[in-house]
Amino acid sequence: MAGRAPRKEVTRSAHLRIARPTDRLDEIERQYVDGLGFERLGGFRDHDGFDGVMLGHPGAGYHLEFTREAGVPAGGAPSPEHLLVFYLPEEAEWQAACRRAEAAGWQHVPAHNPYWDRQGRTYADLDGYRVVLANFAWAK
Repeated sequence: MAGRAPRKEVTRSAHLRIARPTDRLDEIERQYVDGLGFERLGGFRDHDGFDGVMLGHPGAGYHLEFTREAGVPAGGAPSPEHLLVFYLPEEAEWQAACRRAEAAGWQHVPAHNPYWDRQGRTYADLDGYRVVLANFAWAK
């Protein structure tokens, strides 16, 4: 279109960090490491009043950051539709992931949107945020 500035897009090479606060930093770290197989990629203590940890998989295009601010309560999930969805199309891999999550204390909960109950299993972490282990491939 004439006169329109070129679009500035987030590039395909961008790395995504999903960050959220928690009041239970150490417990959340254990839950995601033990239950979902994440690795600790980094962390910090008392950085301008914050403690934090980055969890993910080396080489993946994303990681999760959990932070705790000294003296400030984080609270829990604002709604049951705050989801992280992991697509696991192989049945055996999906079943193993569900067993691992449950063994690590993830609470299996009914999905707010019933679509996810038909396609996988929904779990709540210690703060009430939900993770869906979807048993199908995401089609682009």
